[in-house]
Amino acid sequence: MTVPLPRTAVRGGALAAVAVLALSACGAAPDTSTSTADGKNAATATSAADFGGLDALVKAAQKEGTLNAIALPRDWANYGALIDGFQKKYGIKIAVENPDGSSQDEINAVTSRKGQDRAPDVLDLGSSFALSAAQQGLLAPYEVASYADLPEGQKDAKARWYNDYGGYISIGCDAKRVKTCPTTFADLLEPRYKGQVALNGNPTKSGSAFGGVYAASLANGGSFDDIQPGLDFFAELKKNGNYTPVESTPATVEKGETPISIDWDYLNAGYADEFKSKGVDWKVSVPSDGQFSQYYSQAINKDAPHPAAARLWQEYLYSADGQNLWLEGYARPALMTAMEKAGTLDRTAAAKLPEVSGTPTFPTEDQQSKAKTVLGQGWAKAVSG
Repeated sequence: MTVPLPRTAVRGGALAAVAVLALSACGAAPDTSTSTADGKNAATATSAADFGGLDALVKAAQKEGTLNAIALPRDWANYGALIDGFQKKYGIKIAVENPDGSSQDEINAVTSRKGQDRAPDVLDLGSSFALSAAQQGLLAPYEVASYADLPEGQKDAKARWYNDYGGYISIGCDAKRVKTCPTTFADLLEPRYKGQVALNGNPTKSGSAFGGVYAASLANGGSFDDIQPGLDFFAELKKNGNYTPVESTPATVEKGETPISIDWDYLNAGYADEFKSKGVDWKVSVPSDGQFSQYYSQAINKDAPHPAAARLWQEYLYSADGQNLWLEGYARPALMTAMEKAGTLDRTAAAKLPEVSGTPTFPTEDQQSKAKTVLGQGWAKAVSG
């Protein structure tokens, strides 16, 4: 979603504190009856073809005129360029609420605003949160044109969600404030890092922070089935004074409040570019002792007030143009392998990705659900005091 980042704070590093979503019941009921001349309804369309083709979907979306998005910071995985590109191409305004919100904030907005015209149309969720939203029956099934090219393990069998972009947990470090930057989780326990190690959110609400604890678990004898060693690691960091509860954001980094930040590599790499002009020497490394890779997932609110625009946004994101824009933001798009084979991948942008070794593996739905339960029961205790 840490700043509270959207996905991270969830999805890693936004620029401001997480705003609390209003849970009021005000707002008129939306008109989700967008339909074609022959009666096809966008709210129930499961693909562009099901609605009469992409041209029909574009026409219906332009008639709606607006797309409600939430928790999408412009500096998160190049979302600013994606938002601008969609608006320019289709002339549809994107209204982004609570850009620094978390994945849980997104789900809360869907459930609390059901039937309202200000409810989110689309969601970009940490994978474990996407699974939860699907289980709650909040998501609409929809297959984008490139759905078949998405890896089998990165999409819901019912097309209620599918991965969009991802990366690895990394350690970002202000080399001007930290004499020797840590490159592993083991390093983070050293006394020299007292009060300097931060996450960009609460792992019970933030996808990136959740990934940070999972990575710490892998670095300390845990597994996808056992995230407890990650909790124990942060409890030890807290006990020895190295962990700071300040949520890391570009602003806190510039102020020197969070000189070491555990976050997605695409966010830390993007900050490195951003910080150069501000005199911050931001170093990024993917810890060899805790390589954890994960994707965020796209989904459509089942009760989206702008159902055609919501589906068109998905088509845009999963086009070569959309996927390459994520790549320019240092994120690894879900269709990267398919695009490389098709010759549509931006190779220049791909060459700038942080280096990692090995083939990433991912926790299953059941493993993530179990891990969320363990975190929910033990995180506050681990870092209290």
